[in-house]
Amino acid sequence: METSYDVRIYKILTYRGSRKTSYTVRWMVAGKPFREPFGTSALADSFRSELVSAARRGEAFSLTTGRPISHQSGAGAVSWYDFAIQFTDAQWRRTSGNNRKNVAKALMTTTIALLRAPLPSRFAAIDVRTALREFAFNTRRRKEAPQEVTAILWWVERNTMTMAAWEDPQQVEEVLHALDSRLDGTAAAASSSKRHRRILNVAMENAVKNRVLRSNPLPKGRGTTPKTSSAVDKRSLINPTHAAGLLGWIWRRPRGGRRLHAFFATIYYTGPRPEEVVAMRVLDARLPGEHDDDQWGELLFHTAQPEVGKQWTDTGEVHEKRGLKGRATDDTRVVPCRPALTKILREHIATEKLKPGDLLFPGENGGLLSGSVFRRAWRTARKEVLAPEEFASPLGKRVYDLRHTCLTTWLNNGVPPAQVAEWAGNSVPVLLATYARSISGQLKDHQRRIESSGDLPDLTADG
Repeated sequence: METSYDVRIYKILTYRGSRKTSYTVRWMVAGKPFREPFGTSALADSFRSELVSAARRGEAFSLTTGRPISHQSGAGAVSWYDFAIQFTDAQWRRTSGNNRKNVAKALMTTTIALLRAPLPSRFAAIDVRTALREFAFNTRRRKEAPQEVTAILWWVERNTMTMAAWEDPQQVEEVLHALDSRLDGTAAAASSSKRHRRILNVAMENAVKNRVLRSNPLPKGRGTTPKTSSAVDKRSLINPTHAAGLLGWIWRRPRGGRRLHAFFATIYYTGPRPEEVVAMRVLDARLPGEHDDDQWGELLFHTAQPEVGKQWTDTGEVHEKRGLKGRATDDTRVVPCRPALTKILREHIATEKLKPGDLLFPGENGGLLSGSVFRRAWRTARKEVLAPEEFASPLGKRVYDLRHTCLTTWLNNGVPPAQVAEWAGNSVPVLLATYARSISGQLKDHQRRIESSGDLPDLTADG
């Protein structure tokens, strides 16, 4: 830790504002100014007295925090890089593949912001980011790092600040700015910034728990994190005409078109998440017989297999098997299957000659359907079917927008939110927060119900 005995302590600065008065202690360590505001003069006097006493005792002051060494926690003895590695390993055992990936991204950005020296010319910036994200903060792959990656990590380890950096408010702001920015310096998406800050907050709480830091240095309260909205963008919803055109083009696609058509139709008509449909087995589709009068069936969802990348799973597989989102392990969800989808699935099962235990929508080699395959097919369909201005718009831009369209359609058609939430696998508050702005077509009915309560007498009619 860098320290100095060159300390100058000034008089307390009093500022009398319109609402309150603040008292700021000012001092300088080796020419570097520091300030600490207080709400009362007694607190400011006490803090200033501590600084004066430490200086008179001949105690060294930290150039990072400005505080006497006796005020410091054990943070100066712990490297941020070492702490981040330990935090990664502790989180790895109890988190999903996607969460592991997000933790690695957040720690990568933070580590680069906490380097004491600029990167040497022999290392490309992209190689350093890759080394940190894919190896340093990946518990399973760290020991597999090739020699060139090991050289990068060796340099980073020796050029990373200590945890005392978190006791410097200015350094904390620099880290948060890095988390809120893209590589080109522009602002990152609010959702990305919020996720990274949430991960870093867990890391700081871990540091406090393990007595590396005395308190969580991250700012708290309103306005400290970017605002995000969970509401669906109404422009992304797909009307029946566009849906028919997109799914029709996919149905005519020479390679796997029929299979992908049934896959997308399942999301469009019943609203599951793509990773839930990927995991479905034939026996999960409870379809009526071909000659039954009632052609309504049921789809049973009980497993999700998101695609997270083989380097982030415990099994080394690309997909990670999990229970349904937000539900207890082994919980299930039953969703009605309308006649139009019943017909599509029945023909799909027959054409593919699928057995009850087979995957309902297998990939080309019989394994799980790859996300890159169905996303590429959907992107191509949009480009071929939509007008240029529609293709450039949010209209059906993601496969997930099929789910949004289905749930919005149910709500617009008067299905009670509690029932839609049950079919969708959401809570009612989350459902309403996500889709309330997209509900339309019920204004006239609402107006009639409001008017049915009666109006006050028309006073002008008596005159």
